[in-house]
Amino acid sequence: MRNPVLACLVLSTALALPAAKAQQAPDLSWLAVDPTLLVAGGEDLVRRAPPEAIDAVLQAITASARDPAEAAAVCTLFDPGADRGLDGLNDAAGRLPPRSRDRLVTAAAGMMLGALQAPPQPWDEGAARQALKQAGVRAALTRDGFMAGLQGPDHQARCRSVGTLLEVLAARPLEERVGVARLLMFEGLAQLQAQVAADPPGRAGAAGS
Repeated sequence: MRNPVLACLVLSTALALPAAKAQQAPDLSWLAVDPTLLVAGGEDLVRRAPPEAIDAVLQAITASARDPAEAAAVCTLFDPGADRGLDGLNDAAGRLPPRSRDRLVTAAAGMMLGALQAPPQPWDEGAARQALKQAGVRAALTRDGFMAGLQGPDHQARCRSVGTLLEVLAARPLEERVGVARLLMFEGLAQLQAQVAADPPGRAGAAGS
């Protein structure tokens, strides 16, 4: 199977099957899977994935962003127009060394499996947008040239800015960083760039403190 995320999902499901059913055609109804999600778009999966599953993906990406040898692979997920669904995560994982690849693949498969078994999760989009803006302000105050790196053509500078933002998010409470992570998976950093460009850190610092 060429897609390691789906391969990991299939393996996880197979291992979870009750031993008593090993000798007969498996009945997956006990998993409470919503079959429509098997062909759903990435946004549906992100909306349904439990907070802990979303956070696991965010933590896997953050861990790779800390390593200069791996940062470029995960930074592409935040590029304009990037695929941040399972295919995009799979492509990013394919450019990572084995240990980090396994970490991201496992997290992505866990997100998919969690989404297949869960209803849409409560999510305050307005609060997530505000939290992302505040995280951008904190990151700009932490790293000189943060916004220039985020908006400029230099991919290495962009990766450093993305890494700074991810470190800021890692220090935030679970509910807040998961809300922001869902927003990032939907939109990337386009809205953050527009928001902070319109309200630079010099004027927004008080709001982000």
